[in-house]
Amino acid sequence: MPYKNIQIFTDGGARGNPGPAGIGVVIWDGNNIVGRHAKYIGRATNNQAEYSAVILALEEAKKIGAENIDFFLDSELVVKQLKREYKVKDQELANLFLKIWNLSINFKKITYTHVRREKNKDADKLVNEALDKEEKNK
Repeated sequence: MPYKNIQIFTDGGARGNPGPAGIGVVIWDGNNIVGRHAKYIGRATNNQAEYSAVILALEEAKKIGAENIDFFLDSELVVKQLKREYKVKDQELANLFLKIWNLSINFKKITYTHVRREKNKDADKLVNEALDKEEKNK
């Protein structure tokens, strides 16, 4: 079943900056969670992890046939870059930005909103689950 309007909370984090990094994505359709994703991404910076979470979210949103996406992130820098209010000067982030830009053409409308960390607890929890699982498996 395609989901017309979804809300996605994403988070990314590294233990050390850069360091082992994980990403978390929670996809909502109204009051229902339709997707939860936690993934270890290897060594990255916090900002690279934040961008990687958006990429994973866009890939998952495409799979479920989403048309309109409202993103919520606790990284003000990434939100302002994705809204093109700030320039992306770091080359690694520019590559990730370009990937997001290319994935974005699959959707009618995408918004990016900065939220405080306490409003992004579910995605943050998934980041830590991915990192803890990786540490445990070492």
